[in-house]
Amino acid sequence: MSRNILVLGTTNSARSIMAEAYINRVAEGEWRAYSAGSRAGGIVNAHAIATLSRAGLAADGLRSKLWREFIEADAPIMDVVVTVCDEAANENEPDWPGCPRQLHWMLPDPEAHAMTPEERAATFRAVFGLVSARVDAFLAEEAAARGWDRRQVSAHS
Repeated sequence: MSRNILVLGTTNSARSIMAEAYINRVAEGEWRAYSAGSRAGGIVNAHAIATLSRAGLAADGLRSKLWREFIEADAPIMDVVVTVCDEAANENEPDWPGCPRQLHWMLPDPEAHAMTPEERAATFRAVFGLVSARVDAFLAEEAAARGWDRRQVSAHS
């Protein structure tokens, strides 16, 4: 049975979206990832979508959403809630149903500075590299804590 993880940013348009897509691909069957933001604007950053596409990850169904969706009675219960920026980590989050473990992964904002289109694409690729490395480390830690060899589990999925 898979466990649930919620990745929170502020606007839920780039880092948290990329993490959601990556986790759902590499940890399918082990984890089900969701993402949200405290001030989600309803728009996924086009550069995040392009970065996912270049990495061979589907962006179908990804959307920018408010975190309050995940405190509703019919929301999935989270095992882990991760913030990916200091701003989201410092906000007053709700009391999550199920009292999930909370983690903070400070990841740089790929939208933080004005850039040329080439620089922006390179920045998104670099941030996606950090996202995937952090997720891979998390999944390895979780597998080790459960006494699993993640490579063996993934090979049989």
